[in-house]
Amino acid sequence: MNNTVPPGYKQTEVGVIPVDWEIKRLGEVAMIATGNTPPTKDISNYGDEFFFVGPVDMGDTKFISKTEKMLSKKGFAMSRRFPKDSILFVSIGSTIGKCGIAPVELTSNQQINAIFPSTNFSSDYLFYAISSAAQRIRSQAGEQAVPIVNKTQFSKTTVAFPPLLEQRAIAEALSDVDGLLAGLDRLITKKRDLKQAAMQQLLTGQTRLPGFHGEWEVKRLGDVGQFLKGSGVTKEQTHSGTLACVRYGELYTHHNSVIRGFYSWISHEVATTAVRLKKGDILFAGSGETKEEIGKCAAFVSNIEAYAGGDIVIFRPNDSDSCFLGYYLNTGSIARQKTSRSQGDAVVHISSSALSDILCKFPSLPEQTAIAEVLTDMDAELAALEQRRDKTRSFKQAMMQELLTGRTRLVKP
Repeated sequence: MNNTVPPGYKQTEVGVIPVDWEIKRLGEVAMIATGNTPPTKDISNYGDEFFFVGPVDMGDTKFISKTEKMLSKKGFAMSRRFPKDSILFVSIGSTIGKCGIAPVELTSNQQINAIFPSTNFSSDYLFYAISSAAQRIRSQAGEQAVPIVNKTQFSKTTVAFPPLLEQRAIAEALSDVDGLLAGLDRLITKKRDLKQAAMQQLLTGQTRLPGFHGEWEVKRLGDVGQFLKGSGVTKEQTHSGTLACVRYGELYTHHNSVIRGFYSWISHEVATTAVRLKKGDILFAGSGETKEEIGKCAAFVSNIEAYAGGDIVIFRPNDSDSCFLGYYLNTGSIARQKTSRSQGDAVVHISSSALSDILCKFPSLPEQTAIAEVLTDMDAELAALEQRRDKTRSFKQAMMQELLTGRTRLVKP
């Protein structure tokens, strides 16, 4: 391995950096404070006027744009307030390392450290440097039941600083990428909202596509197909081979209306006791944690050889568009029927006989197909935008690695 330090660079405790960069501890360049929580028993401390930041509010975007809890003027007055442009860093719990910038004066709970940089340093640059060092900071928390990086440890964290002009240039370049990411997030949210509206209109018959008329027919689900039951595939067996498998939990976590990828793979030996799926099958989760989500389903529309795991109820329609059913059988009116027919509390179940009795409104097969095509196109557009966002995030990570180590210089030394 070549450990030679290139000319114009030096080896430091945070890695190889340019010779004109400095290593400083956070405590040397910023004030650090920890938030506090106003008494929760006094509801007058809480309202809708001031941001009260917790770990759940941070980590998805650079700027903290909303919070789950808000404080009243009274609650805010008794809190430790952080000025605009403070950097907030989660220092306790499972999400140590999440960080964000305060766009306004705000406060936080005790799980968060707030950093107020000196005016001799770029706040934006420090945000990116701390984000990049998050894993290194997190490693100081140890293995205790509730991991914590205390304020002393945090203040001793070392960061590489270029001259102020270069700090600003780096921050500006990374901020531009963050702006692109924020724009993509807004567009994805808008497209998701449009899709939800389209589903609400098209899957209920409130809006009809051009050329389609007539009443939709009410039928029991059991009258338009047959039900089968998946067989058990253990967690250990889901990485035993190369044959695709769908497990019931994945219907909650990975699949939305239509199965477009696979996350479990079983061996040929395991497949001999599993139920093979047929193109067009609808897969329902037969078990779950809540009655509201029980029976979430997705359509299997692939020709690939694939199998169903246990606690999956398989519906094999006779003469329906499976993509349409994948969308339709997750709508609110159907979900409410599944909820009313479920059983259990701690673990909720729904049976094939209960699903058979669900009443559905079916348009003609051509209209089902037309509706499914519209929603599938919208899903494809969303997937393309999400892929673009993921690539942009990866590009940003690569930029941070180059710029925050000085391997690529934006300002000539």
